[in-house]
Amino acid sequence: MSPVVLAQHVTKWYGPRRAVNDVSFAVEPGEIVGLLGPNGSGKSTLFRILCGYLAPSAGSMQVAGHDVVAESMEVRRAISYVPEDSPLYDHMRVVEFLRFMANIKGLRGATENRAVAAAAERLDLGGVMTMPTGKLSRGFRQRVSIAQALLGEPKLLVLDEPTSGLDPHQVIAVRDLIRSLAGRHTVLLASHVLPEIEKIATRVMILLDGRLLTGDALEESAGGVRIRLRATGAEAAVRDICGGVGGVRSIAAEHDGGSAPVRYVIEAERRPSLAADIVTALVAGGIAITEVSEVPHDLERVFLDLTRRPAQAAA
Repeated sequence: MSPVVLAQHVTKWYGPRRAVNDVSFAVEPGEIVGLLGPNGSGKSTLFRILCGYLAPSAGSMQVAGHDVVAESMEVRRAISYVPEDSPLYDHMRVVEFLRFMANIKGLRGATENRAVAAAAERLDLGGVMTMPTGKLSRGFRQRVSIAQALLGEPKLLVLDEPTSGLDPHQVIAVRDLIRSLAGRHTVLLASHVLPEIEKIATRVMILLDGRLLTGDALEESAGGVRIRLRATGAEAAVRDICGGVGGVRSIAAEHDGGSAPVRYVIEAERRPSLAADIVTALVAGGIAITEVSEVPHDLERVFLDLTRRPAQAAA
């Protein structure tokens, strides 16, 4: 099956500044893919190229097999886009706005009625359908924006910071809604909030300074483990013994004001007997263990590790 989105070496310059730098990725049908990066990393620029608002300076991007530049109208028919600021026509009532957007997407008559009713029910808009959109709270504006995006069953739903500015209850509601779209819709969403994107997406890409650092951060987070331990004995001996255990990648010592380490953090490959092998080796070497625990890698750890590498390489 062909990917819904295919980006190949996409680059975008704004004068002397390169906002997107040689980005390539694919999004398969039914995926919910998160694009994670700090503000200014190029997420919105990439989305604007995807939606046909901007042309890439180099490279190409396709949506449902259509080139975003050469076949712009076909691409726009396949995409529904919800920008971060939820732009609505404030003078329109919610039902008027949804019908207007349904008409733009070619829905008429009974098809229009069914689509609007289904979107309103799915986003729980029954109590605000007759209200002007300009009078809605931030949370309901976001719901209306997503409701109009779902009209016409788009092949790709693009969400830019979908939980920005929402209160905790609204965040949970929007998060659950997006997760419910998996399989039925293909979703590409951008966020700079790690916990949110980790809870929503089935795959996470990380963008920094316009460069794509990884196409699947969640897979990387599942690929390793951290062992925290307290051990009495010379630091050099602890490092030497732990370093001899298969799968250990690095050892860091944590101090608490004194010269002797209070804790060691070991980064290693994931395997069932790793912690036991480390403890066995230390005890055999005469090192007493007072505490040991295994901590899986999380998205935050992977993000910090990946975003530090470019800085270290440049130093």
